[in-house]
Amino acid sequence: MEFRLLGSFEAGWSGEPVAVGRRRQERLLLAILLLDAGRAVTIERLTDLLWDGEPPAGARGTVHTYVGRLRAVLAPHRVAIVTTGGGYAVEGADVDTARFADLAHEMAGTTDPAERVRLASAALALWRGPLLADLAGEALRERLGAPLRDLRLTTAETYARVLLDMGHHDRVALDLTGLAREHPSREGLVASVMTALYRSARQADALDLYDHARKALATGTGVEPGVELETVHQRILAGDPRLERPAAPVYAVRVRDQWLPWSVGGHPALELCNTYAGWGGERMPGAEWLRGYPALAVWAGHQDLLDDATVTHLLRLAQRDPLGAAAVLDETRDLRTRLYACLTDAEDAKAFAAVARHVEEAAAVSVFRRGPDGLGHWLVTPAAGLRAPLLAAARSAGELLADPRRFTVCACTSPTCGWLFIDHSGRRRWCSIATCGEHT
Repeated sequence: MEFRLLGSFEAGWSGEPVAVGRRRQERLLLAILLLDAGRAVTIERLTDLLWDGEPPAGARGTVHTYVGRLRAVLAPHRVAIVTTGGGYAVEGADVDTARFADLAHEMAGTTDPAERVRLASAALALWRGPLLADLAGEALRERLGAPLRDLRLTTAETYARVLLDMGHHDRVALDLTGLAREHPSREGLVASVMTALYRSARQADALDLYDHARKALATGTGVEPGVELETVHQRILAGDPRLERPAAPVYAVRVRDQWLPWSVGGHPALELCNTYAGWGGERMPGAEWLRGYPALAVWAGHQDLLDDATVTHLLRLAQRDPLGAAAVLDETRDLRTRLYACLTDAEDAKAFAAVARHVEEAAAVSVFRRGPDGLGHWLVTPAAGLRAPLLAAARSAGELLADPRRFTVCACTSPTCGWLFIDHSGRRRWCSIATCGEHT
């Protein structure tokens, strides 16, 4: 049986509405249990919430009566209210609040932009209005749903940022303007929506949203807008071109639909290490180039470790198996860290052993074929699946670690860089153009 709490209370079975509870308090009691579906809610908490901290003398008996009525209605639909631990718990219910939380947490756990947008969009679409709009007042709603509200706003902020980075300002303006007006204290959300409105040629609406947020902040907390919000406001007033489009990394190339770092190392294994800018300092915004599995697959193709047809196949596989793709991405980042340690500290035996395991695995799924250039090449077979770019990169790493050139590998000495490059002369100090994480 399905229950919808993100808006007015609704119940349904096989697509048809089901009337539940003759009284508002009965439905509210069920909703409280559903918010903690599968976990017990004590009778003391139920009476406290149902009567706003002042339960009457017969409150416990009334709760028992409500539960009995609800059990009779729910039993034919395979939903049970069980007595446990001095309270009650609901079992067998499909609740939109739980589905929302699952989608939001899954979104937070992936780095692929398209997948983040899909999950966030699905999560936010479950909200039809305020939690229990027809059953709870603001004070009770705050007690019951503050964590859900915060998760909704955090999800919306991420959704807005990713869409703006992808150039989809129209969707941000359409989907989130109302939410930004409802929650003016979420300055990150307001700033993103203002940017989206400005890019949609709605400068007046963007400035109106800023005025609304500024007045709400002054009235509610007595503070002025923060740096992020004020910066967007000033840039809109000045017609700053930086608001017109997503910011592209300074030292980057566009391949397919991915931004990739310039090749500065002289070897694919070094370029793998250079997909993280900022080895020498704190992690700067924009320093992580491998933001998602698509970037990894496209990077491997760009480095000639995989052919175009394989890259296209991998992108499709990743769409069908986002969790598997995310796991490969994490493993590749770990290989990158281990390889960097090998190349900057020849005595790091632990790092070498970790890289060697990947190299040996790559060898087991590779074949030797003659390429169009007439030379022989090692190629990862389709059996590698989503792991193909990881293993192709590992094979390249093994080749470099077995080559005397690895002793000519240097790291950029910029405190915020550390990118690797081959220097036969031994006189260079910087990678090509002092490419650093703070600039990306």
